[in-house]
Amino acid sequence: MAVAQSNISQSGAFVLFTRAMFTGSVPFKMSATSMFPMCVRASRGLLRLRNGGRGGSNSTGVDLIRALSTEKPPTGDGSATGGLAQSILQERLQQQQKSQGQPPPEGDGDSEQKQDQGEDKKQKENTAYAKKMVMRLAGLMGIGGAVGMVYVFGSNSVDEQGNAIPDQFDNDTPVIQQLRRTFKYFQDYRQMIIEPTSPKLLPDPLREPYYQPPYTLVLELTDVLLHPEWSTAYPLIDSIDPQGFVMYRLFRDSTRYMEGHHVKDVSCLNRDTSKVIVVDCKREAFSLQPFNGMALTKWDGNSEDRTLYDLAHFLKTIALSGVDDVRSVLENYALEDDPVEAFKRRQAQLAQEEEQRLAELAQPKKQAISLGSIAGRFWRSKQQ
Repeated sequence: MAVAQSNISQSGAFVLFTRAMFTGSVPFKMSATSMFPMCVRASRGLLRLRNGGRGGSNSTGVDLIRALSTEKPPTGDGSATGGLAQSILQERLQQQQKSQGQPPPEGDGDSEQKQDQGEDKKQKENTAYAKKMVMRLAGLMGIGGAVGMVYVFGSNSVDEQGNAIPDQFDNDTPVIQQLRRTFKYFQDYRQMIIEPTSPKLLPDPLREPYYQPPYTLVLELTDVLLHPEWSTAYPLIDSIDPQGFVMYRLFRDSTRYMEGHHVKDVSCLNRDTSKVIVVDCKREAFSLQPFNGMALTKWDGNSEDRTLYDLAHFLKTIALSGVDDVRSVLENYALEDDPVEAFKRRQAQLAQEEEQRLAELAQPKKQAISLGSIAGRFWRSKQQ
């Protein structure tokens, strides 16, 4: 009572608190062990109210008294943790845990949480098992496919009677034979795609008394001569060349596959490269010899397009001029987006310059004629 009485003058709220605690209005038995924590708590509350303002301390004290007065005392005697202070402490602890985001104490939700965790764990285990089985199946299929390829491509070639054709691998063990033949097969297949099928794609030039054309023209079929919607090349060539002016027919196996493009190598044609002209719609097609080619605009099937007529005029000009090295001519059009159109512009400019030159040459003759006529008239007048 000494602590409470010394602070009555500052806070009247503690009068109610001390009366309810000690005058016997709420009779219950309390042991010394349960009494001590409440006394300590009351002392701390008293000190907080003393340090706080008058208005705030009154409201805090009233709330604390109401909370303590509504609590029911424990029924057991001599309980150290079952009293009123213990209930308040438990409530404050739960509020603190909620504010800090901690999970609530174990209760009815534990079973549901454990059940969800068990289901998640089971689902993860099933997913991991399925992945493992898929990987095993893929591995087995890969091994089976590899063994099948070695068996198919590693066997000896056979003749028309079905007899095995001997090769350089017959002296090796059976397994090594299969592996080496398979490796050689894929190596040859890669070489066939990347490199031309032969270093001489055309036969040797014709000799006298046969006529060998002085120039060689390499024409791309797709998007230059035709805009096909199918890939049957032979019938197309037969239909556009019934007289057989196209002497040789080369396909993609005659090109070099470089950086994703099929490149026409002029050096493999077995012809004088200074007399070879490559016509294509892609510059990559003659990238190895850029001054041997002409890149036309891609034809989209328009029936009014006259690029081929202009190309024929260009080629005719080269042939009639007897150009020793076509590369010296094609080099002038290497940077043009449309070389045929550039050729037409230059031809028109040359024709205009030629007309102007002829006009300049004809002008002195006219002047000479006019002077002669004047002199003749003067002489005749003098004679008269």
